[in-house]
Amino acid sequence: MQVKGQSSAADRMDVNQAKQEHLLALKVMRLTKPTLFTNMPVTCEDRDLPVESATCPFESQTVPVMRKMHSHHSPYRNIFLGETFSSYISVHNDSSQVVKDILVKADLQTSSQRLNLSASNSAVSELKPESCIDDVIHHEVKEIGTHILVCAVSYTTQTGEKLYFRKFFKFQVLKPLDVKTKFYNAETDEVFLEAQIQNITTSPMFMEKVSLEPSMMYNVTELNAVSSADESESTFGKMSYLQPLDTRQYLYCLKPKPEFAEKAGVIKGVTVIGKLDIVWKTNLGERGRLQTSQLQRMAPGYGDVRLSLEFIPDTVNLEEPFDITCKITNCSERTMDLVLEMCNTRSVHWCGVSGRQLGKLSPSASLSIPLRLLSSVQGLQSISGLRLTDTFLKRTYEYDDIAQVCVVCPYTSPES
Repeated sequence: MQVKGQSSAADRMDVNQAKQEHLLALKVMRLTKPTLFTNMPVTCEDRDLPVESATCPFESQTVPVMRKMHSHHSPYRNIFLGETFSSYISVHNDSSQVVKDILVKADLQTSSQRLNLSASNSAVSELKPESCIDDVIHHEVKEIGTHILVCAVSYTTQTGEKLYFRKFFKFQVLKPLDVKTKFYNAETDEVFLEAQIQNITTSPMFMEKVSLEPSMMYNVTELNAVSSADESESTFGKMSYLQPLDTRQYLYCLKPKPEFAEKAGVIKGVTVIGKLDIVWKTNLGERGRLQTSQLQRMAPGYGDVRLSLEFIPDTVNLEEPFDITCKITNCSERTMDLVLEMCNTRSVHWCGVSGRQLGKLSPSASLSIPLRLLSSVQGLQSISGLRLTDTFLKRTYEYDDIAQVCVVCPYTSPES
């Protein structure tokens, strides 16, 4: 830890008081869970290494070392965003006289705020020789960058003199994870989110939870497990460890809630999707947690009229009619009077009357229309050729490549 220098009048007073010998001694130690250090030698042939080292099993060469608490004056491992910073503060009476009105205060200074971490802000009436005042502070680190722990002690001597001193301990908070997101807007108003999470620390992480908390307009389904029989197994396996610099992709599907699904104008303008909640463990169960800010997508551009498919078969027979259901939604702020026209393509032919009047459609309203067609060509065929005309503005909206359907021959030609 580094002691931060100041130039204020209060700090000059600290320097002057530091020159005199204080009756109390302040010790600050960081509390961390122990870690195991393993030394795995690289063994080769007997002639390259001593026989004892080359032939003994790896297990016997593993030397566990338990790490003790580290003082802030000593270097220790990095602190990462989302972890809990814990510190032990002890004030000991090194003198032979009783000290009165002892007040110990611990503040954590960040780039944006100053937090009081003391368990109690009341003074201790007296402290006898060789006695001490102990306090343990905890703080979940929520900012990246330089943090300064400021420990201040004030007390009164037997002669009534009031003394004061403080110490500064500086440490850095680093970023543990790199999170990147990608969005895909489906035609059915569903939104697919891919979250790429990379471990940028130097030690493996156990990913306890990676969940998406959706905004109020969406329900979310996690797509990170494979269901078999009555069990659901994670796609990442039973041991969900993320090694240093490894990246993992998580997938989620967001679907509008029923009360918002029919409001095309509302869903069209929704950009806030939700936020990711990530919980992990390191070392011997030391927990960390991060929650992203609200994730935002680019709002899809549907234009004035949106045409989507509610039903379409995956596979149809050659030259046999099949049915689809189209949904037409007025995404504009005005009423439309629509006419539906159907234009045949080389492979797909519409069955029915073209130029059909659909009537007036108010803003944000939807209309479901069943349609019939057939294909004269085998293979994967694209459905195209729908035209919607607004008679009020004399404007035509063209819809091609709406979907694809697999056309197969229903019979097998006899072999000659």
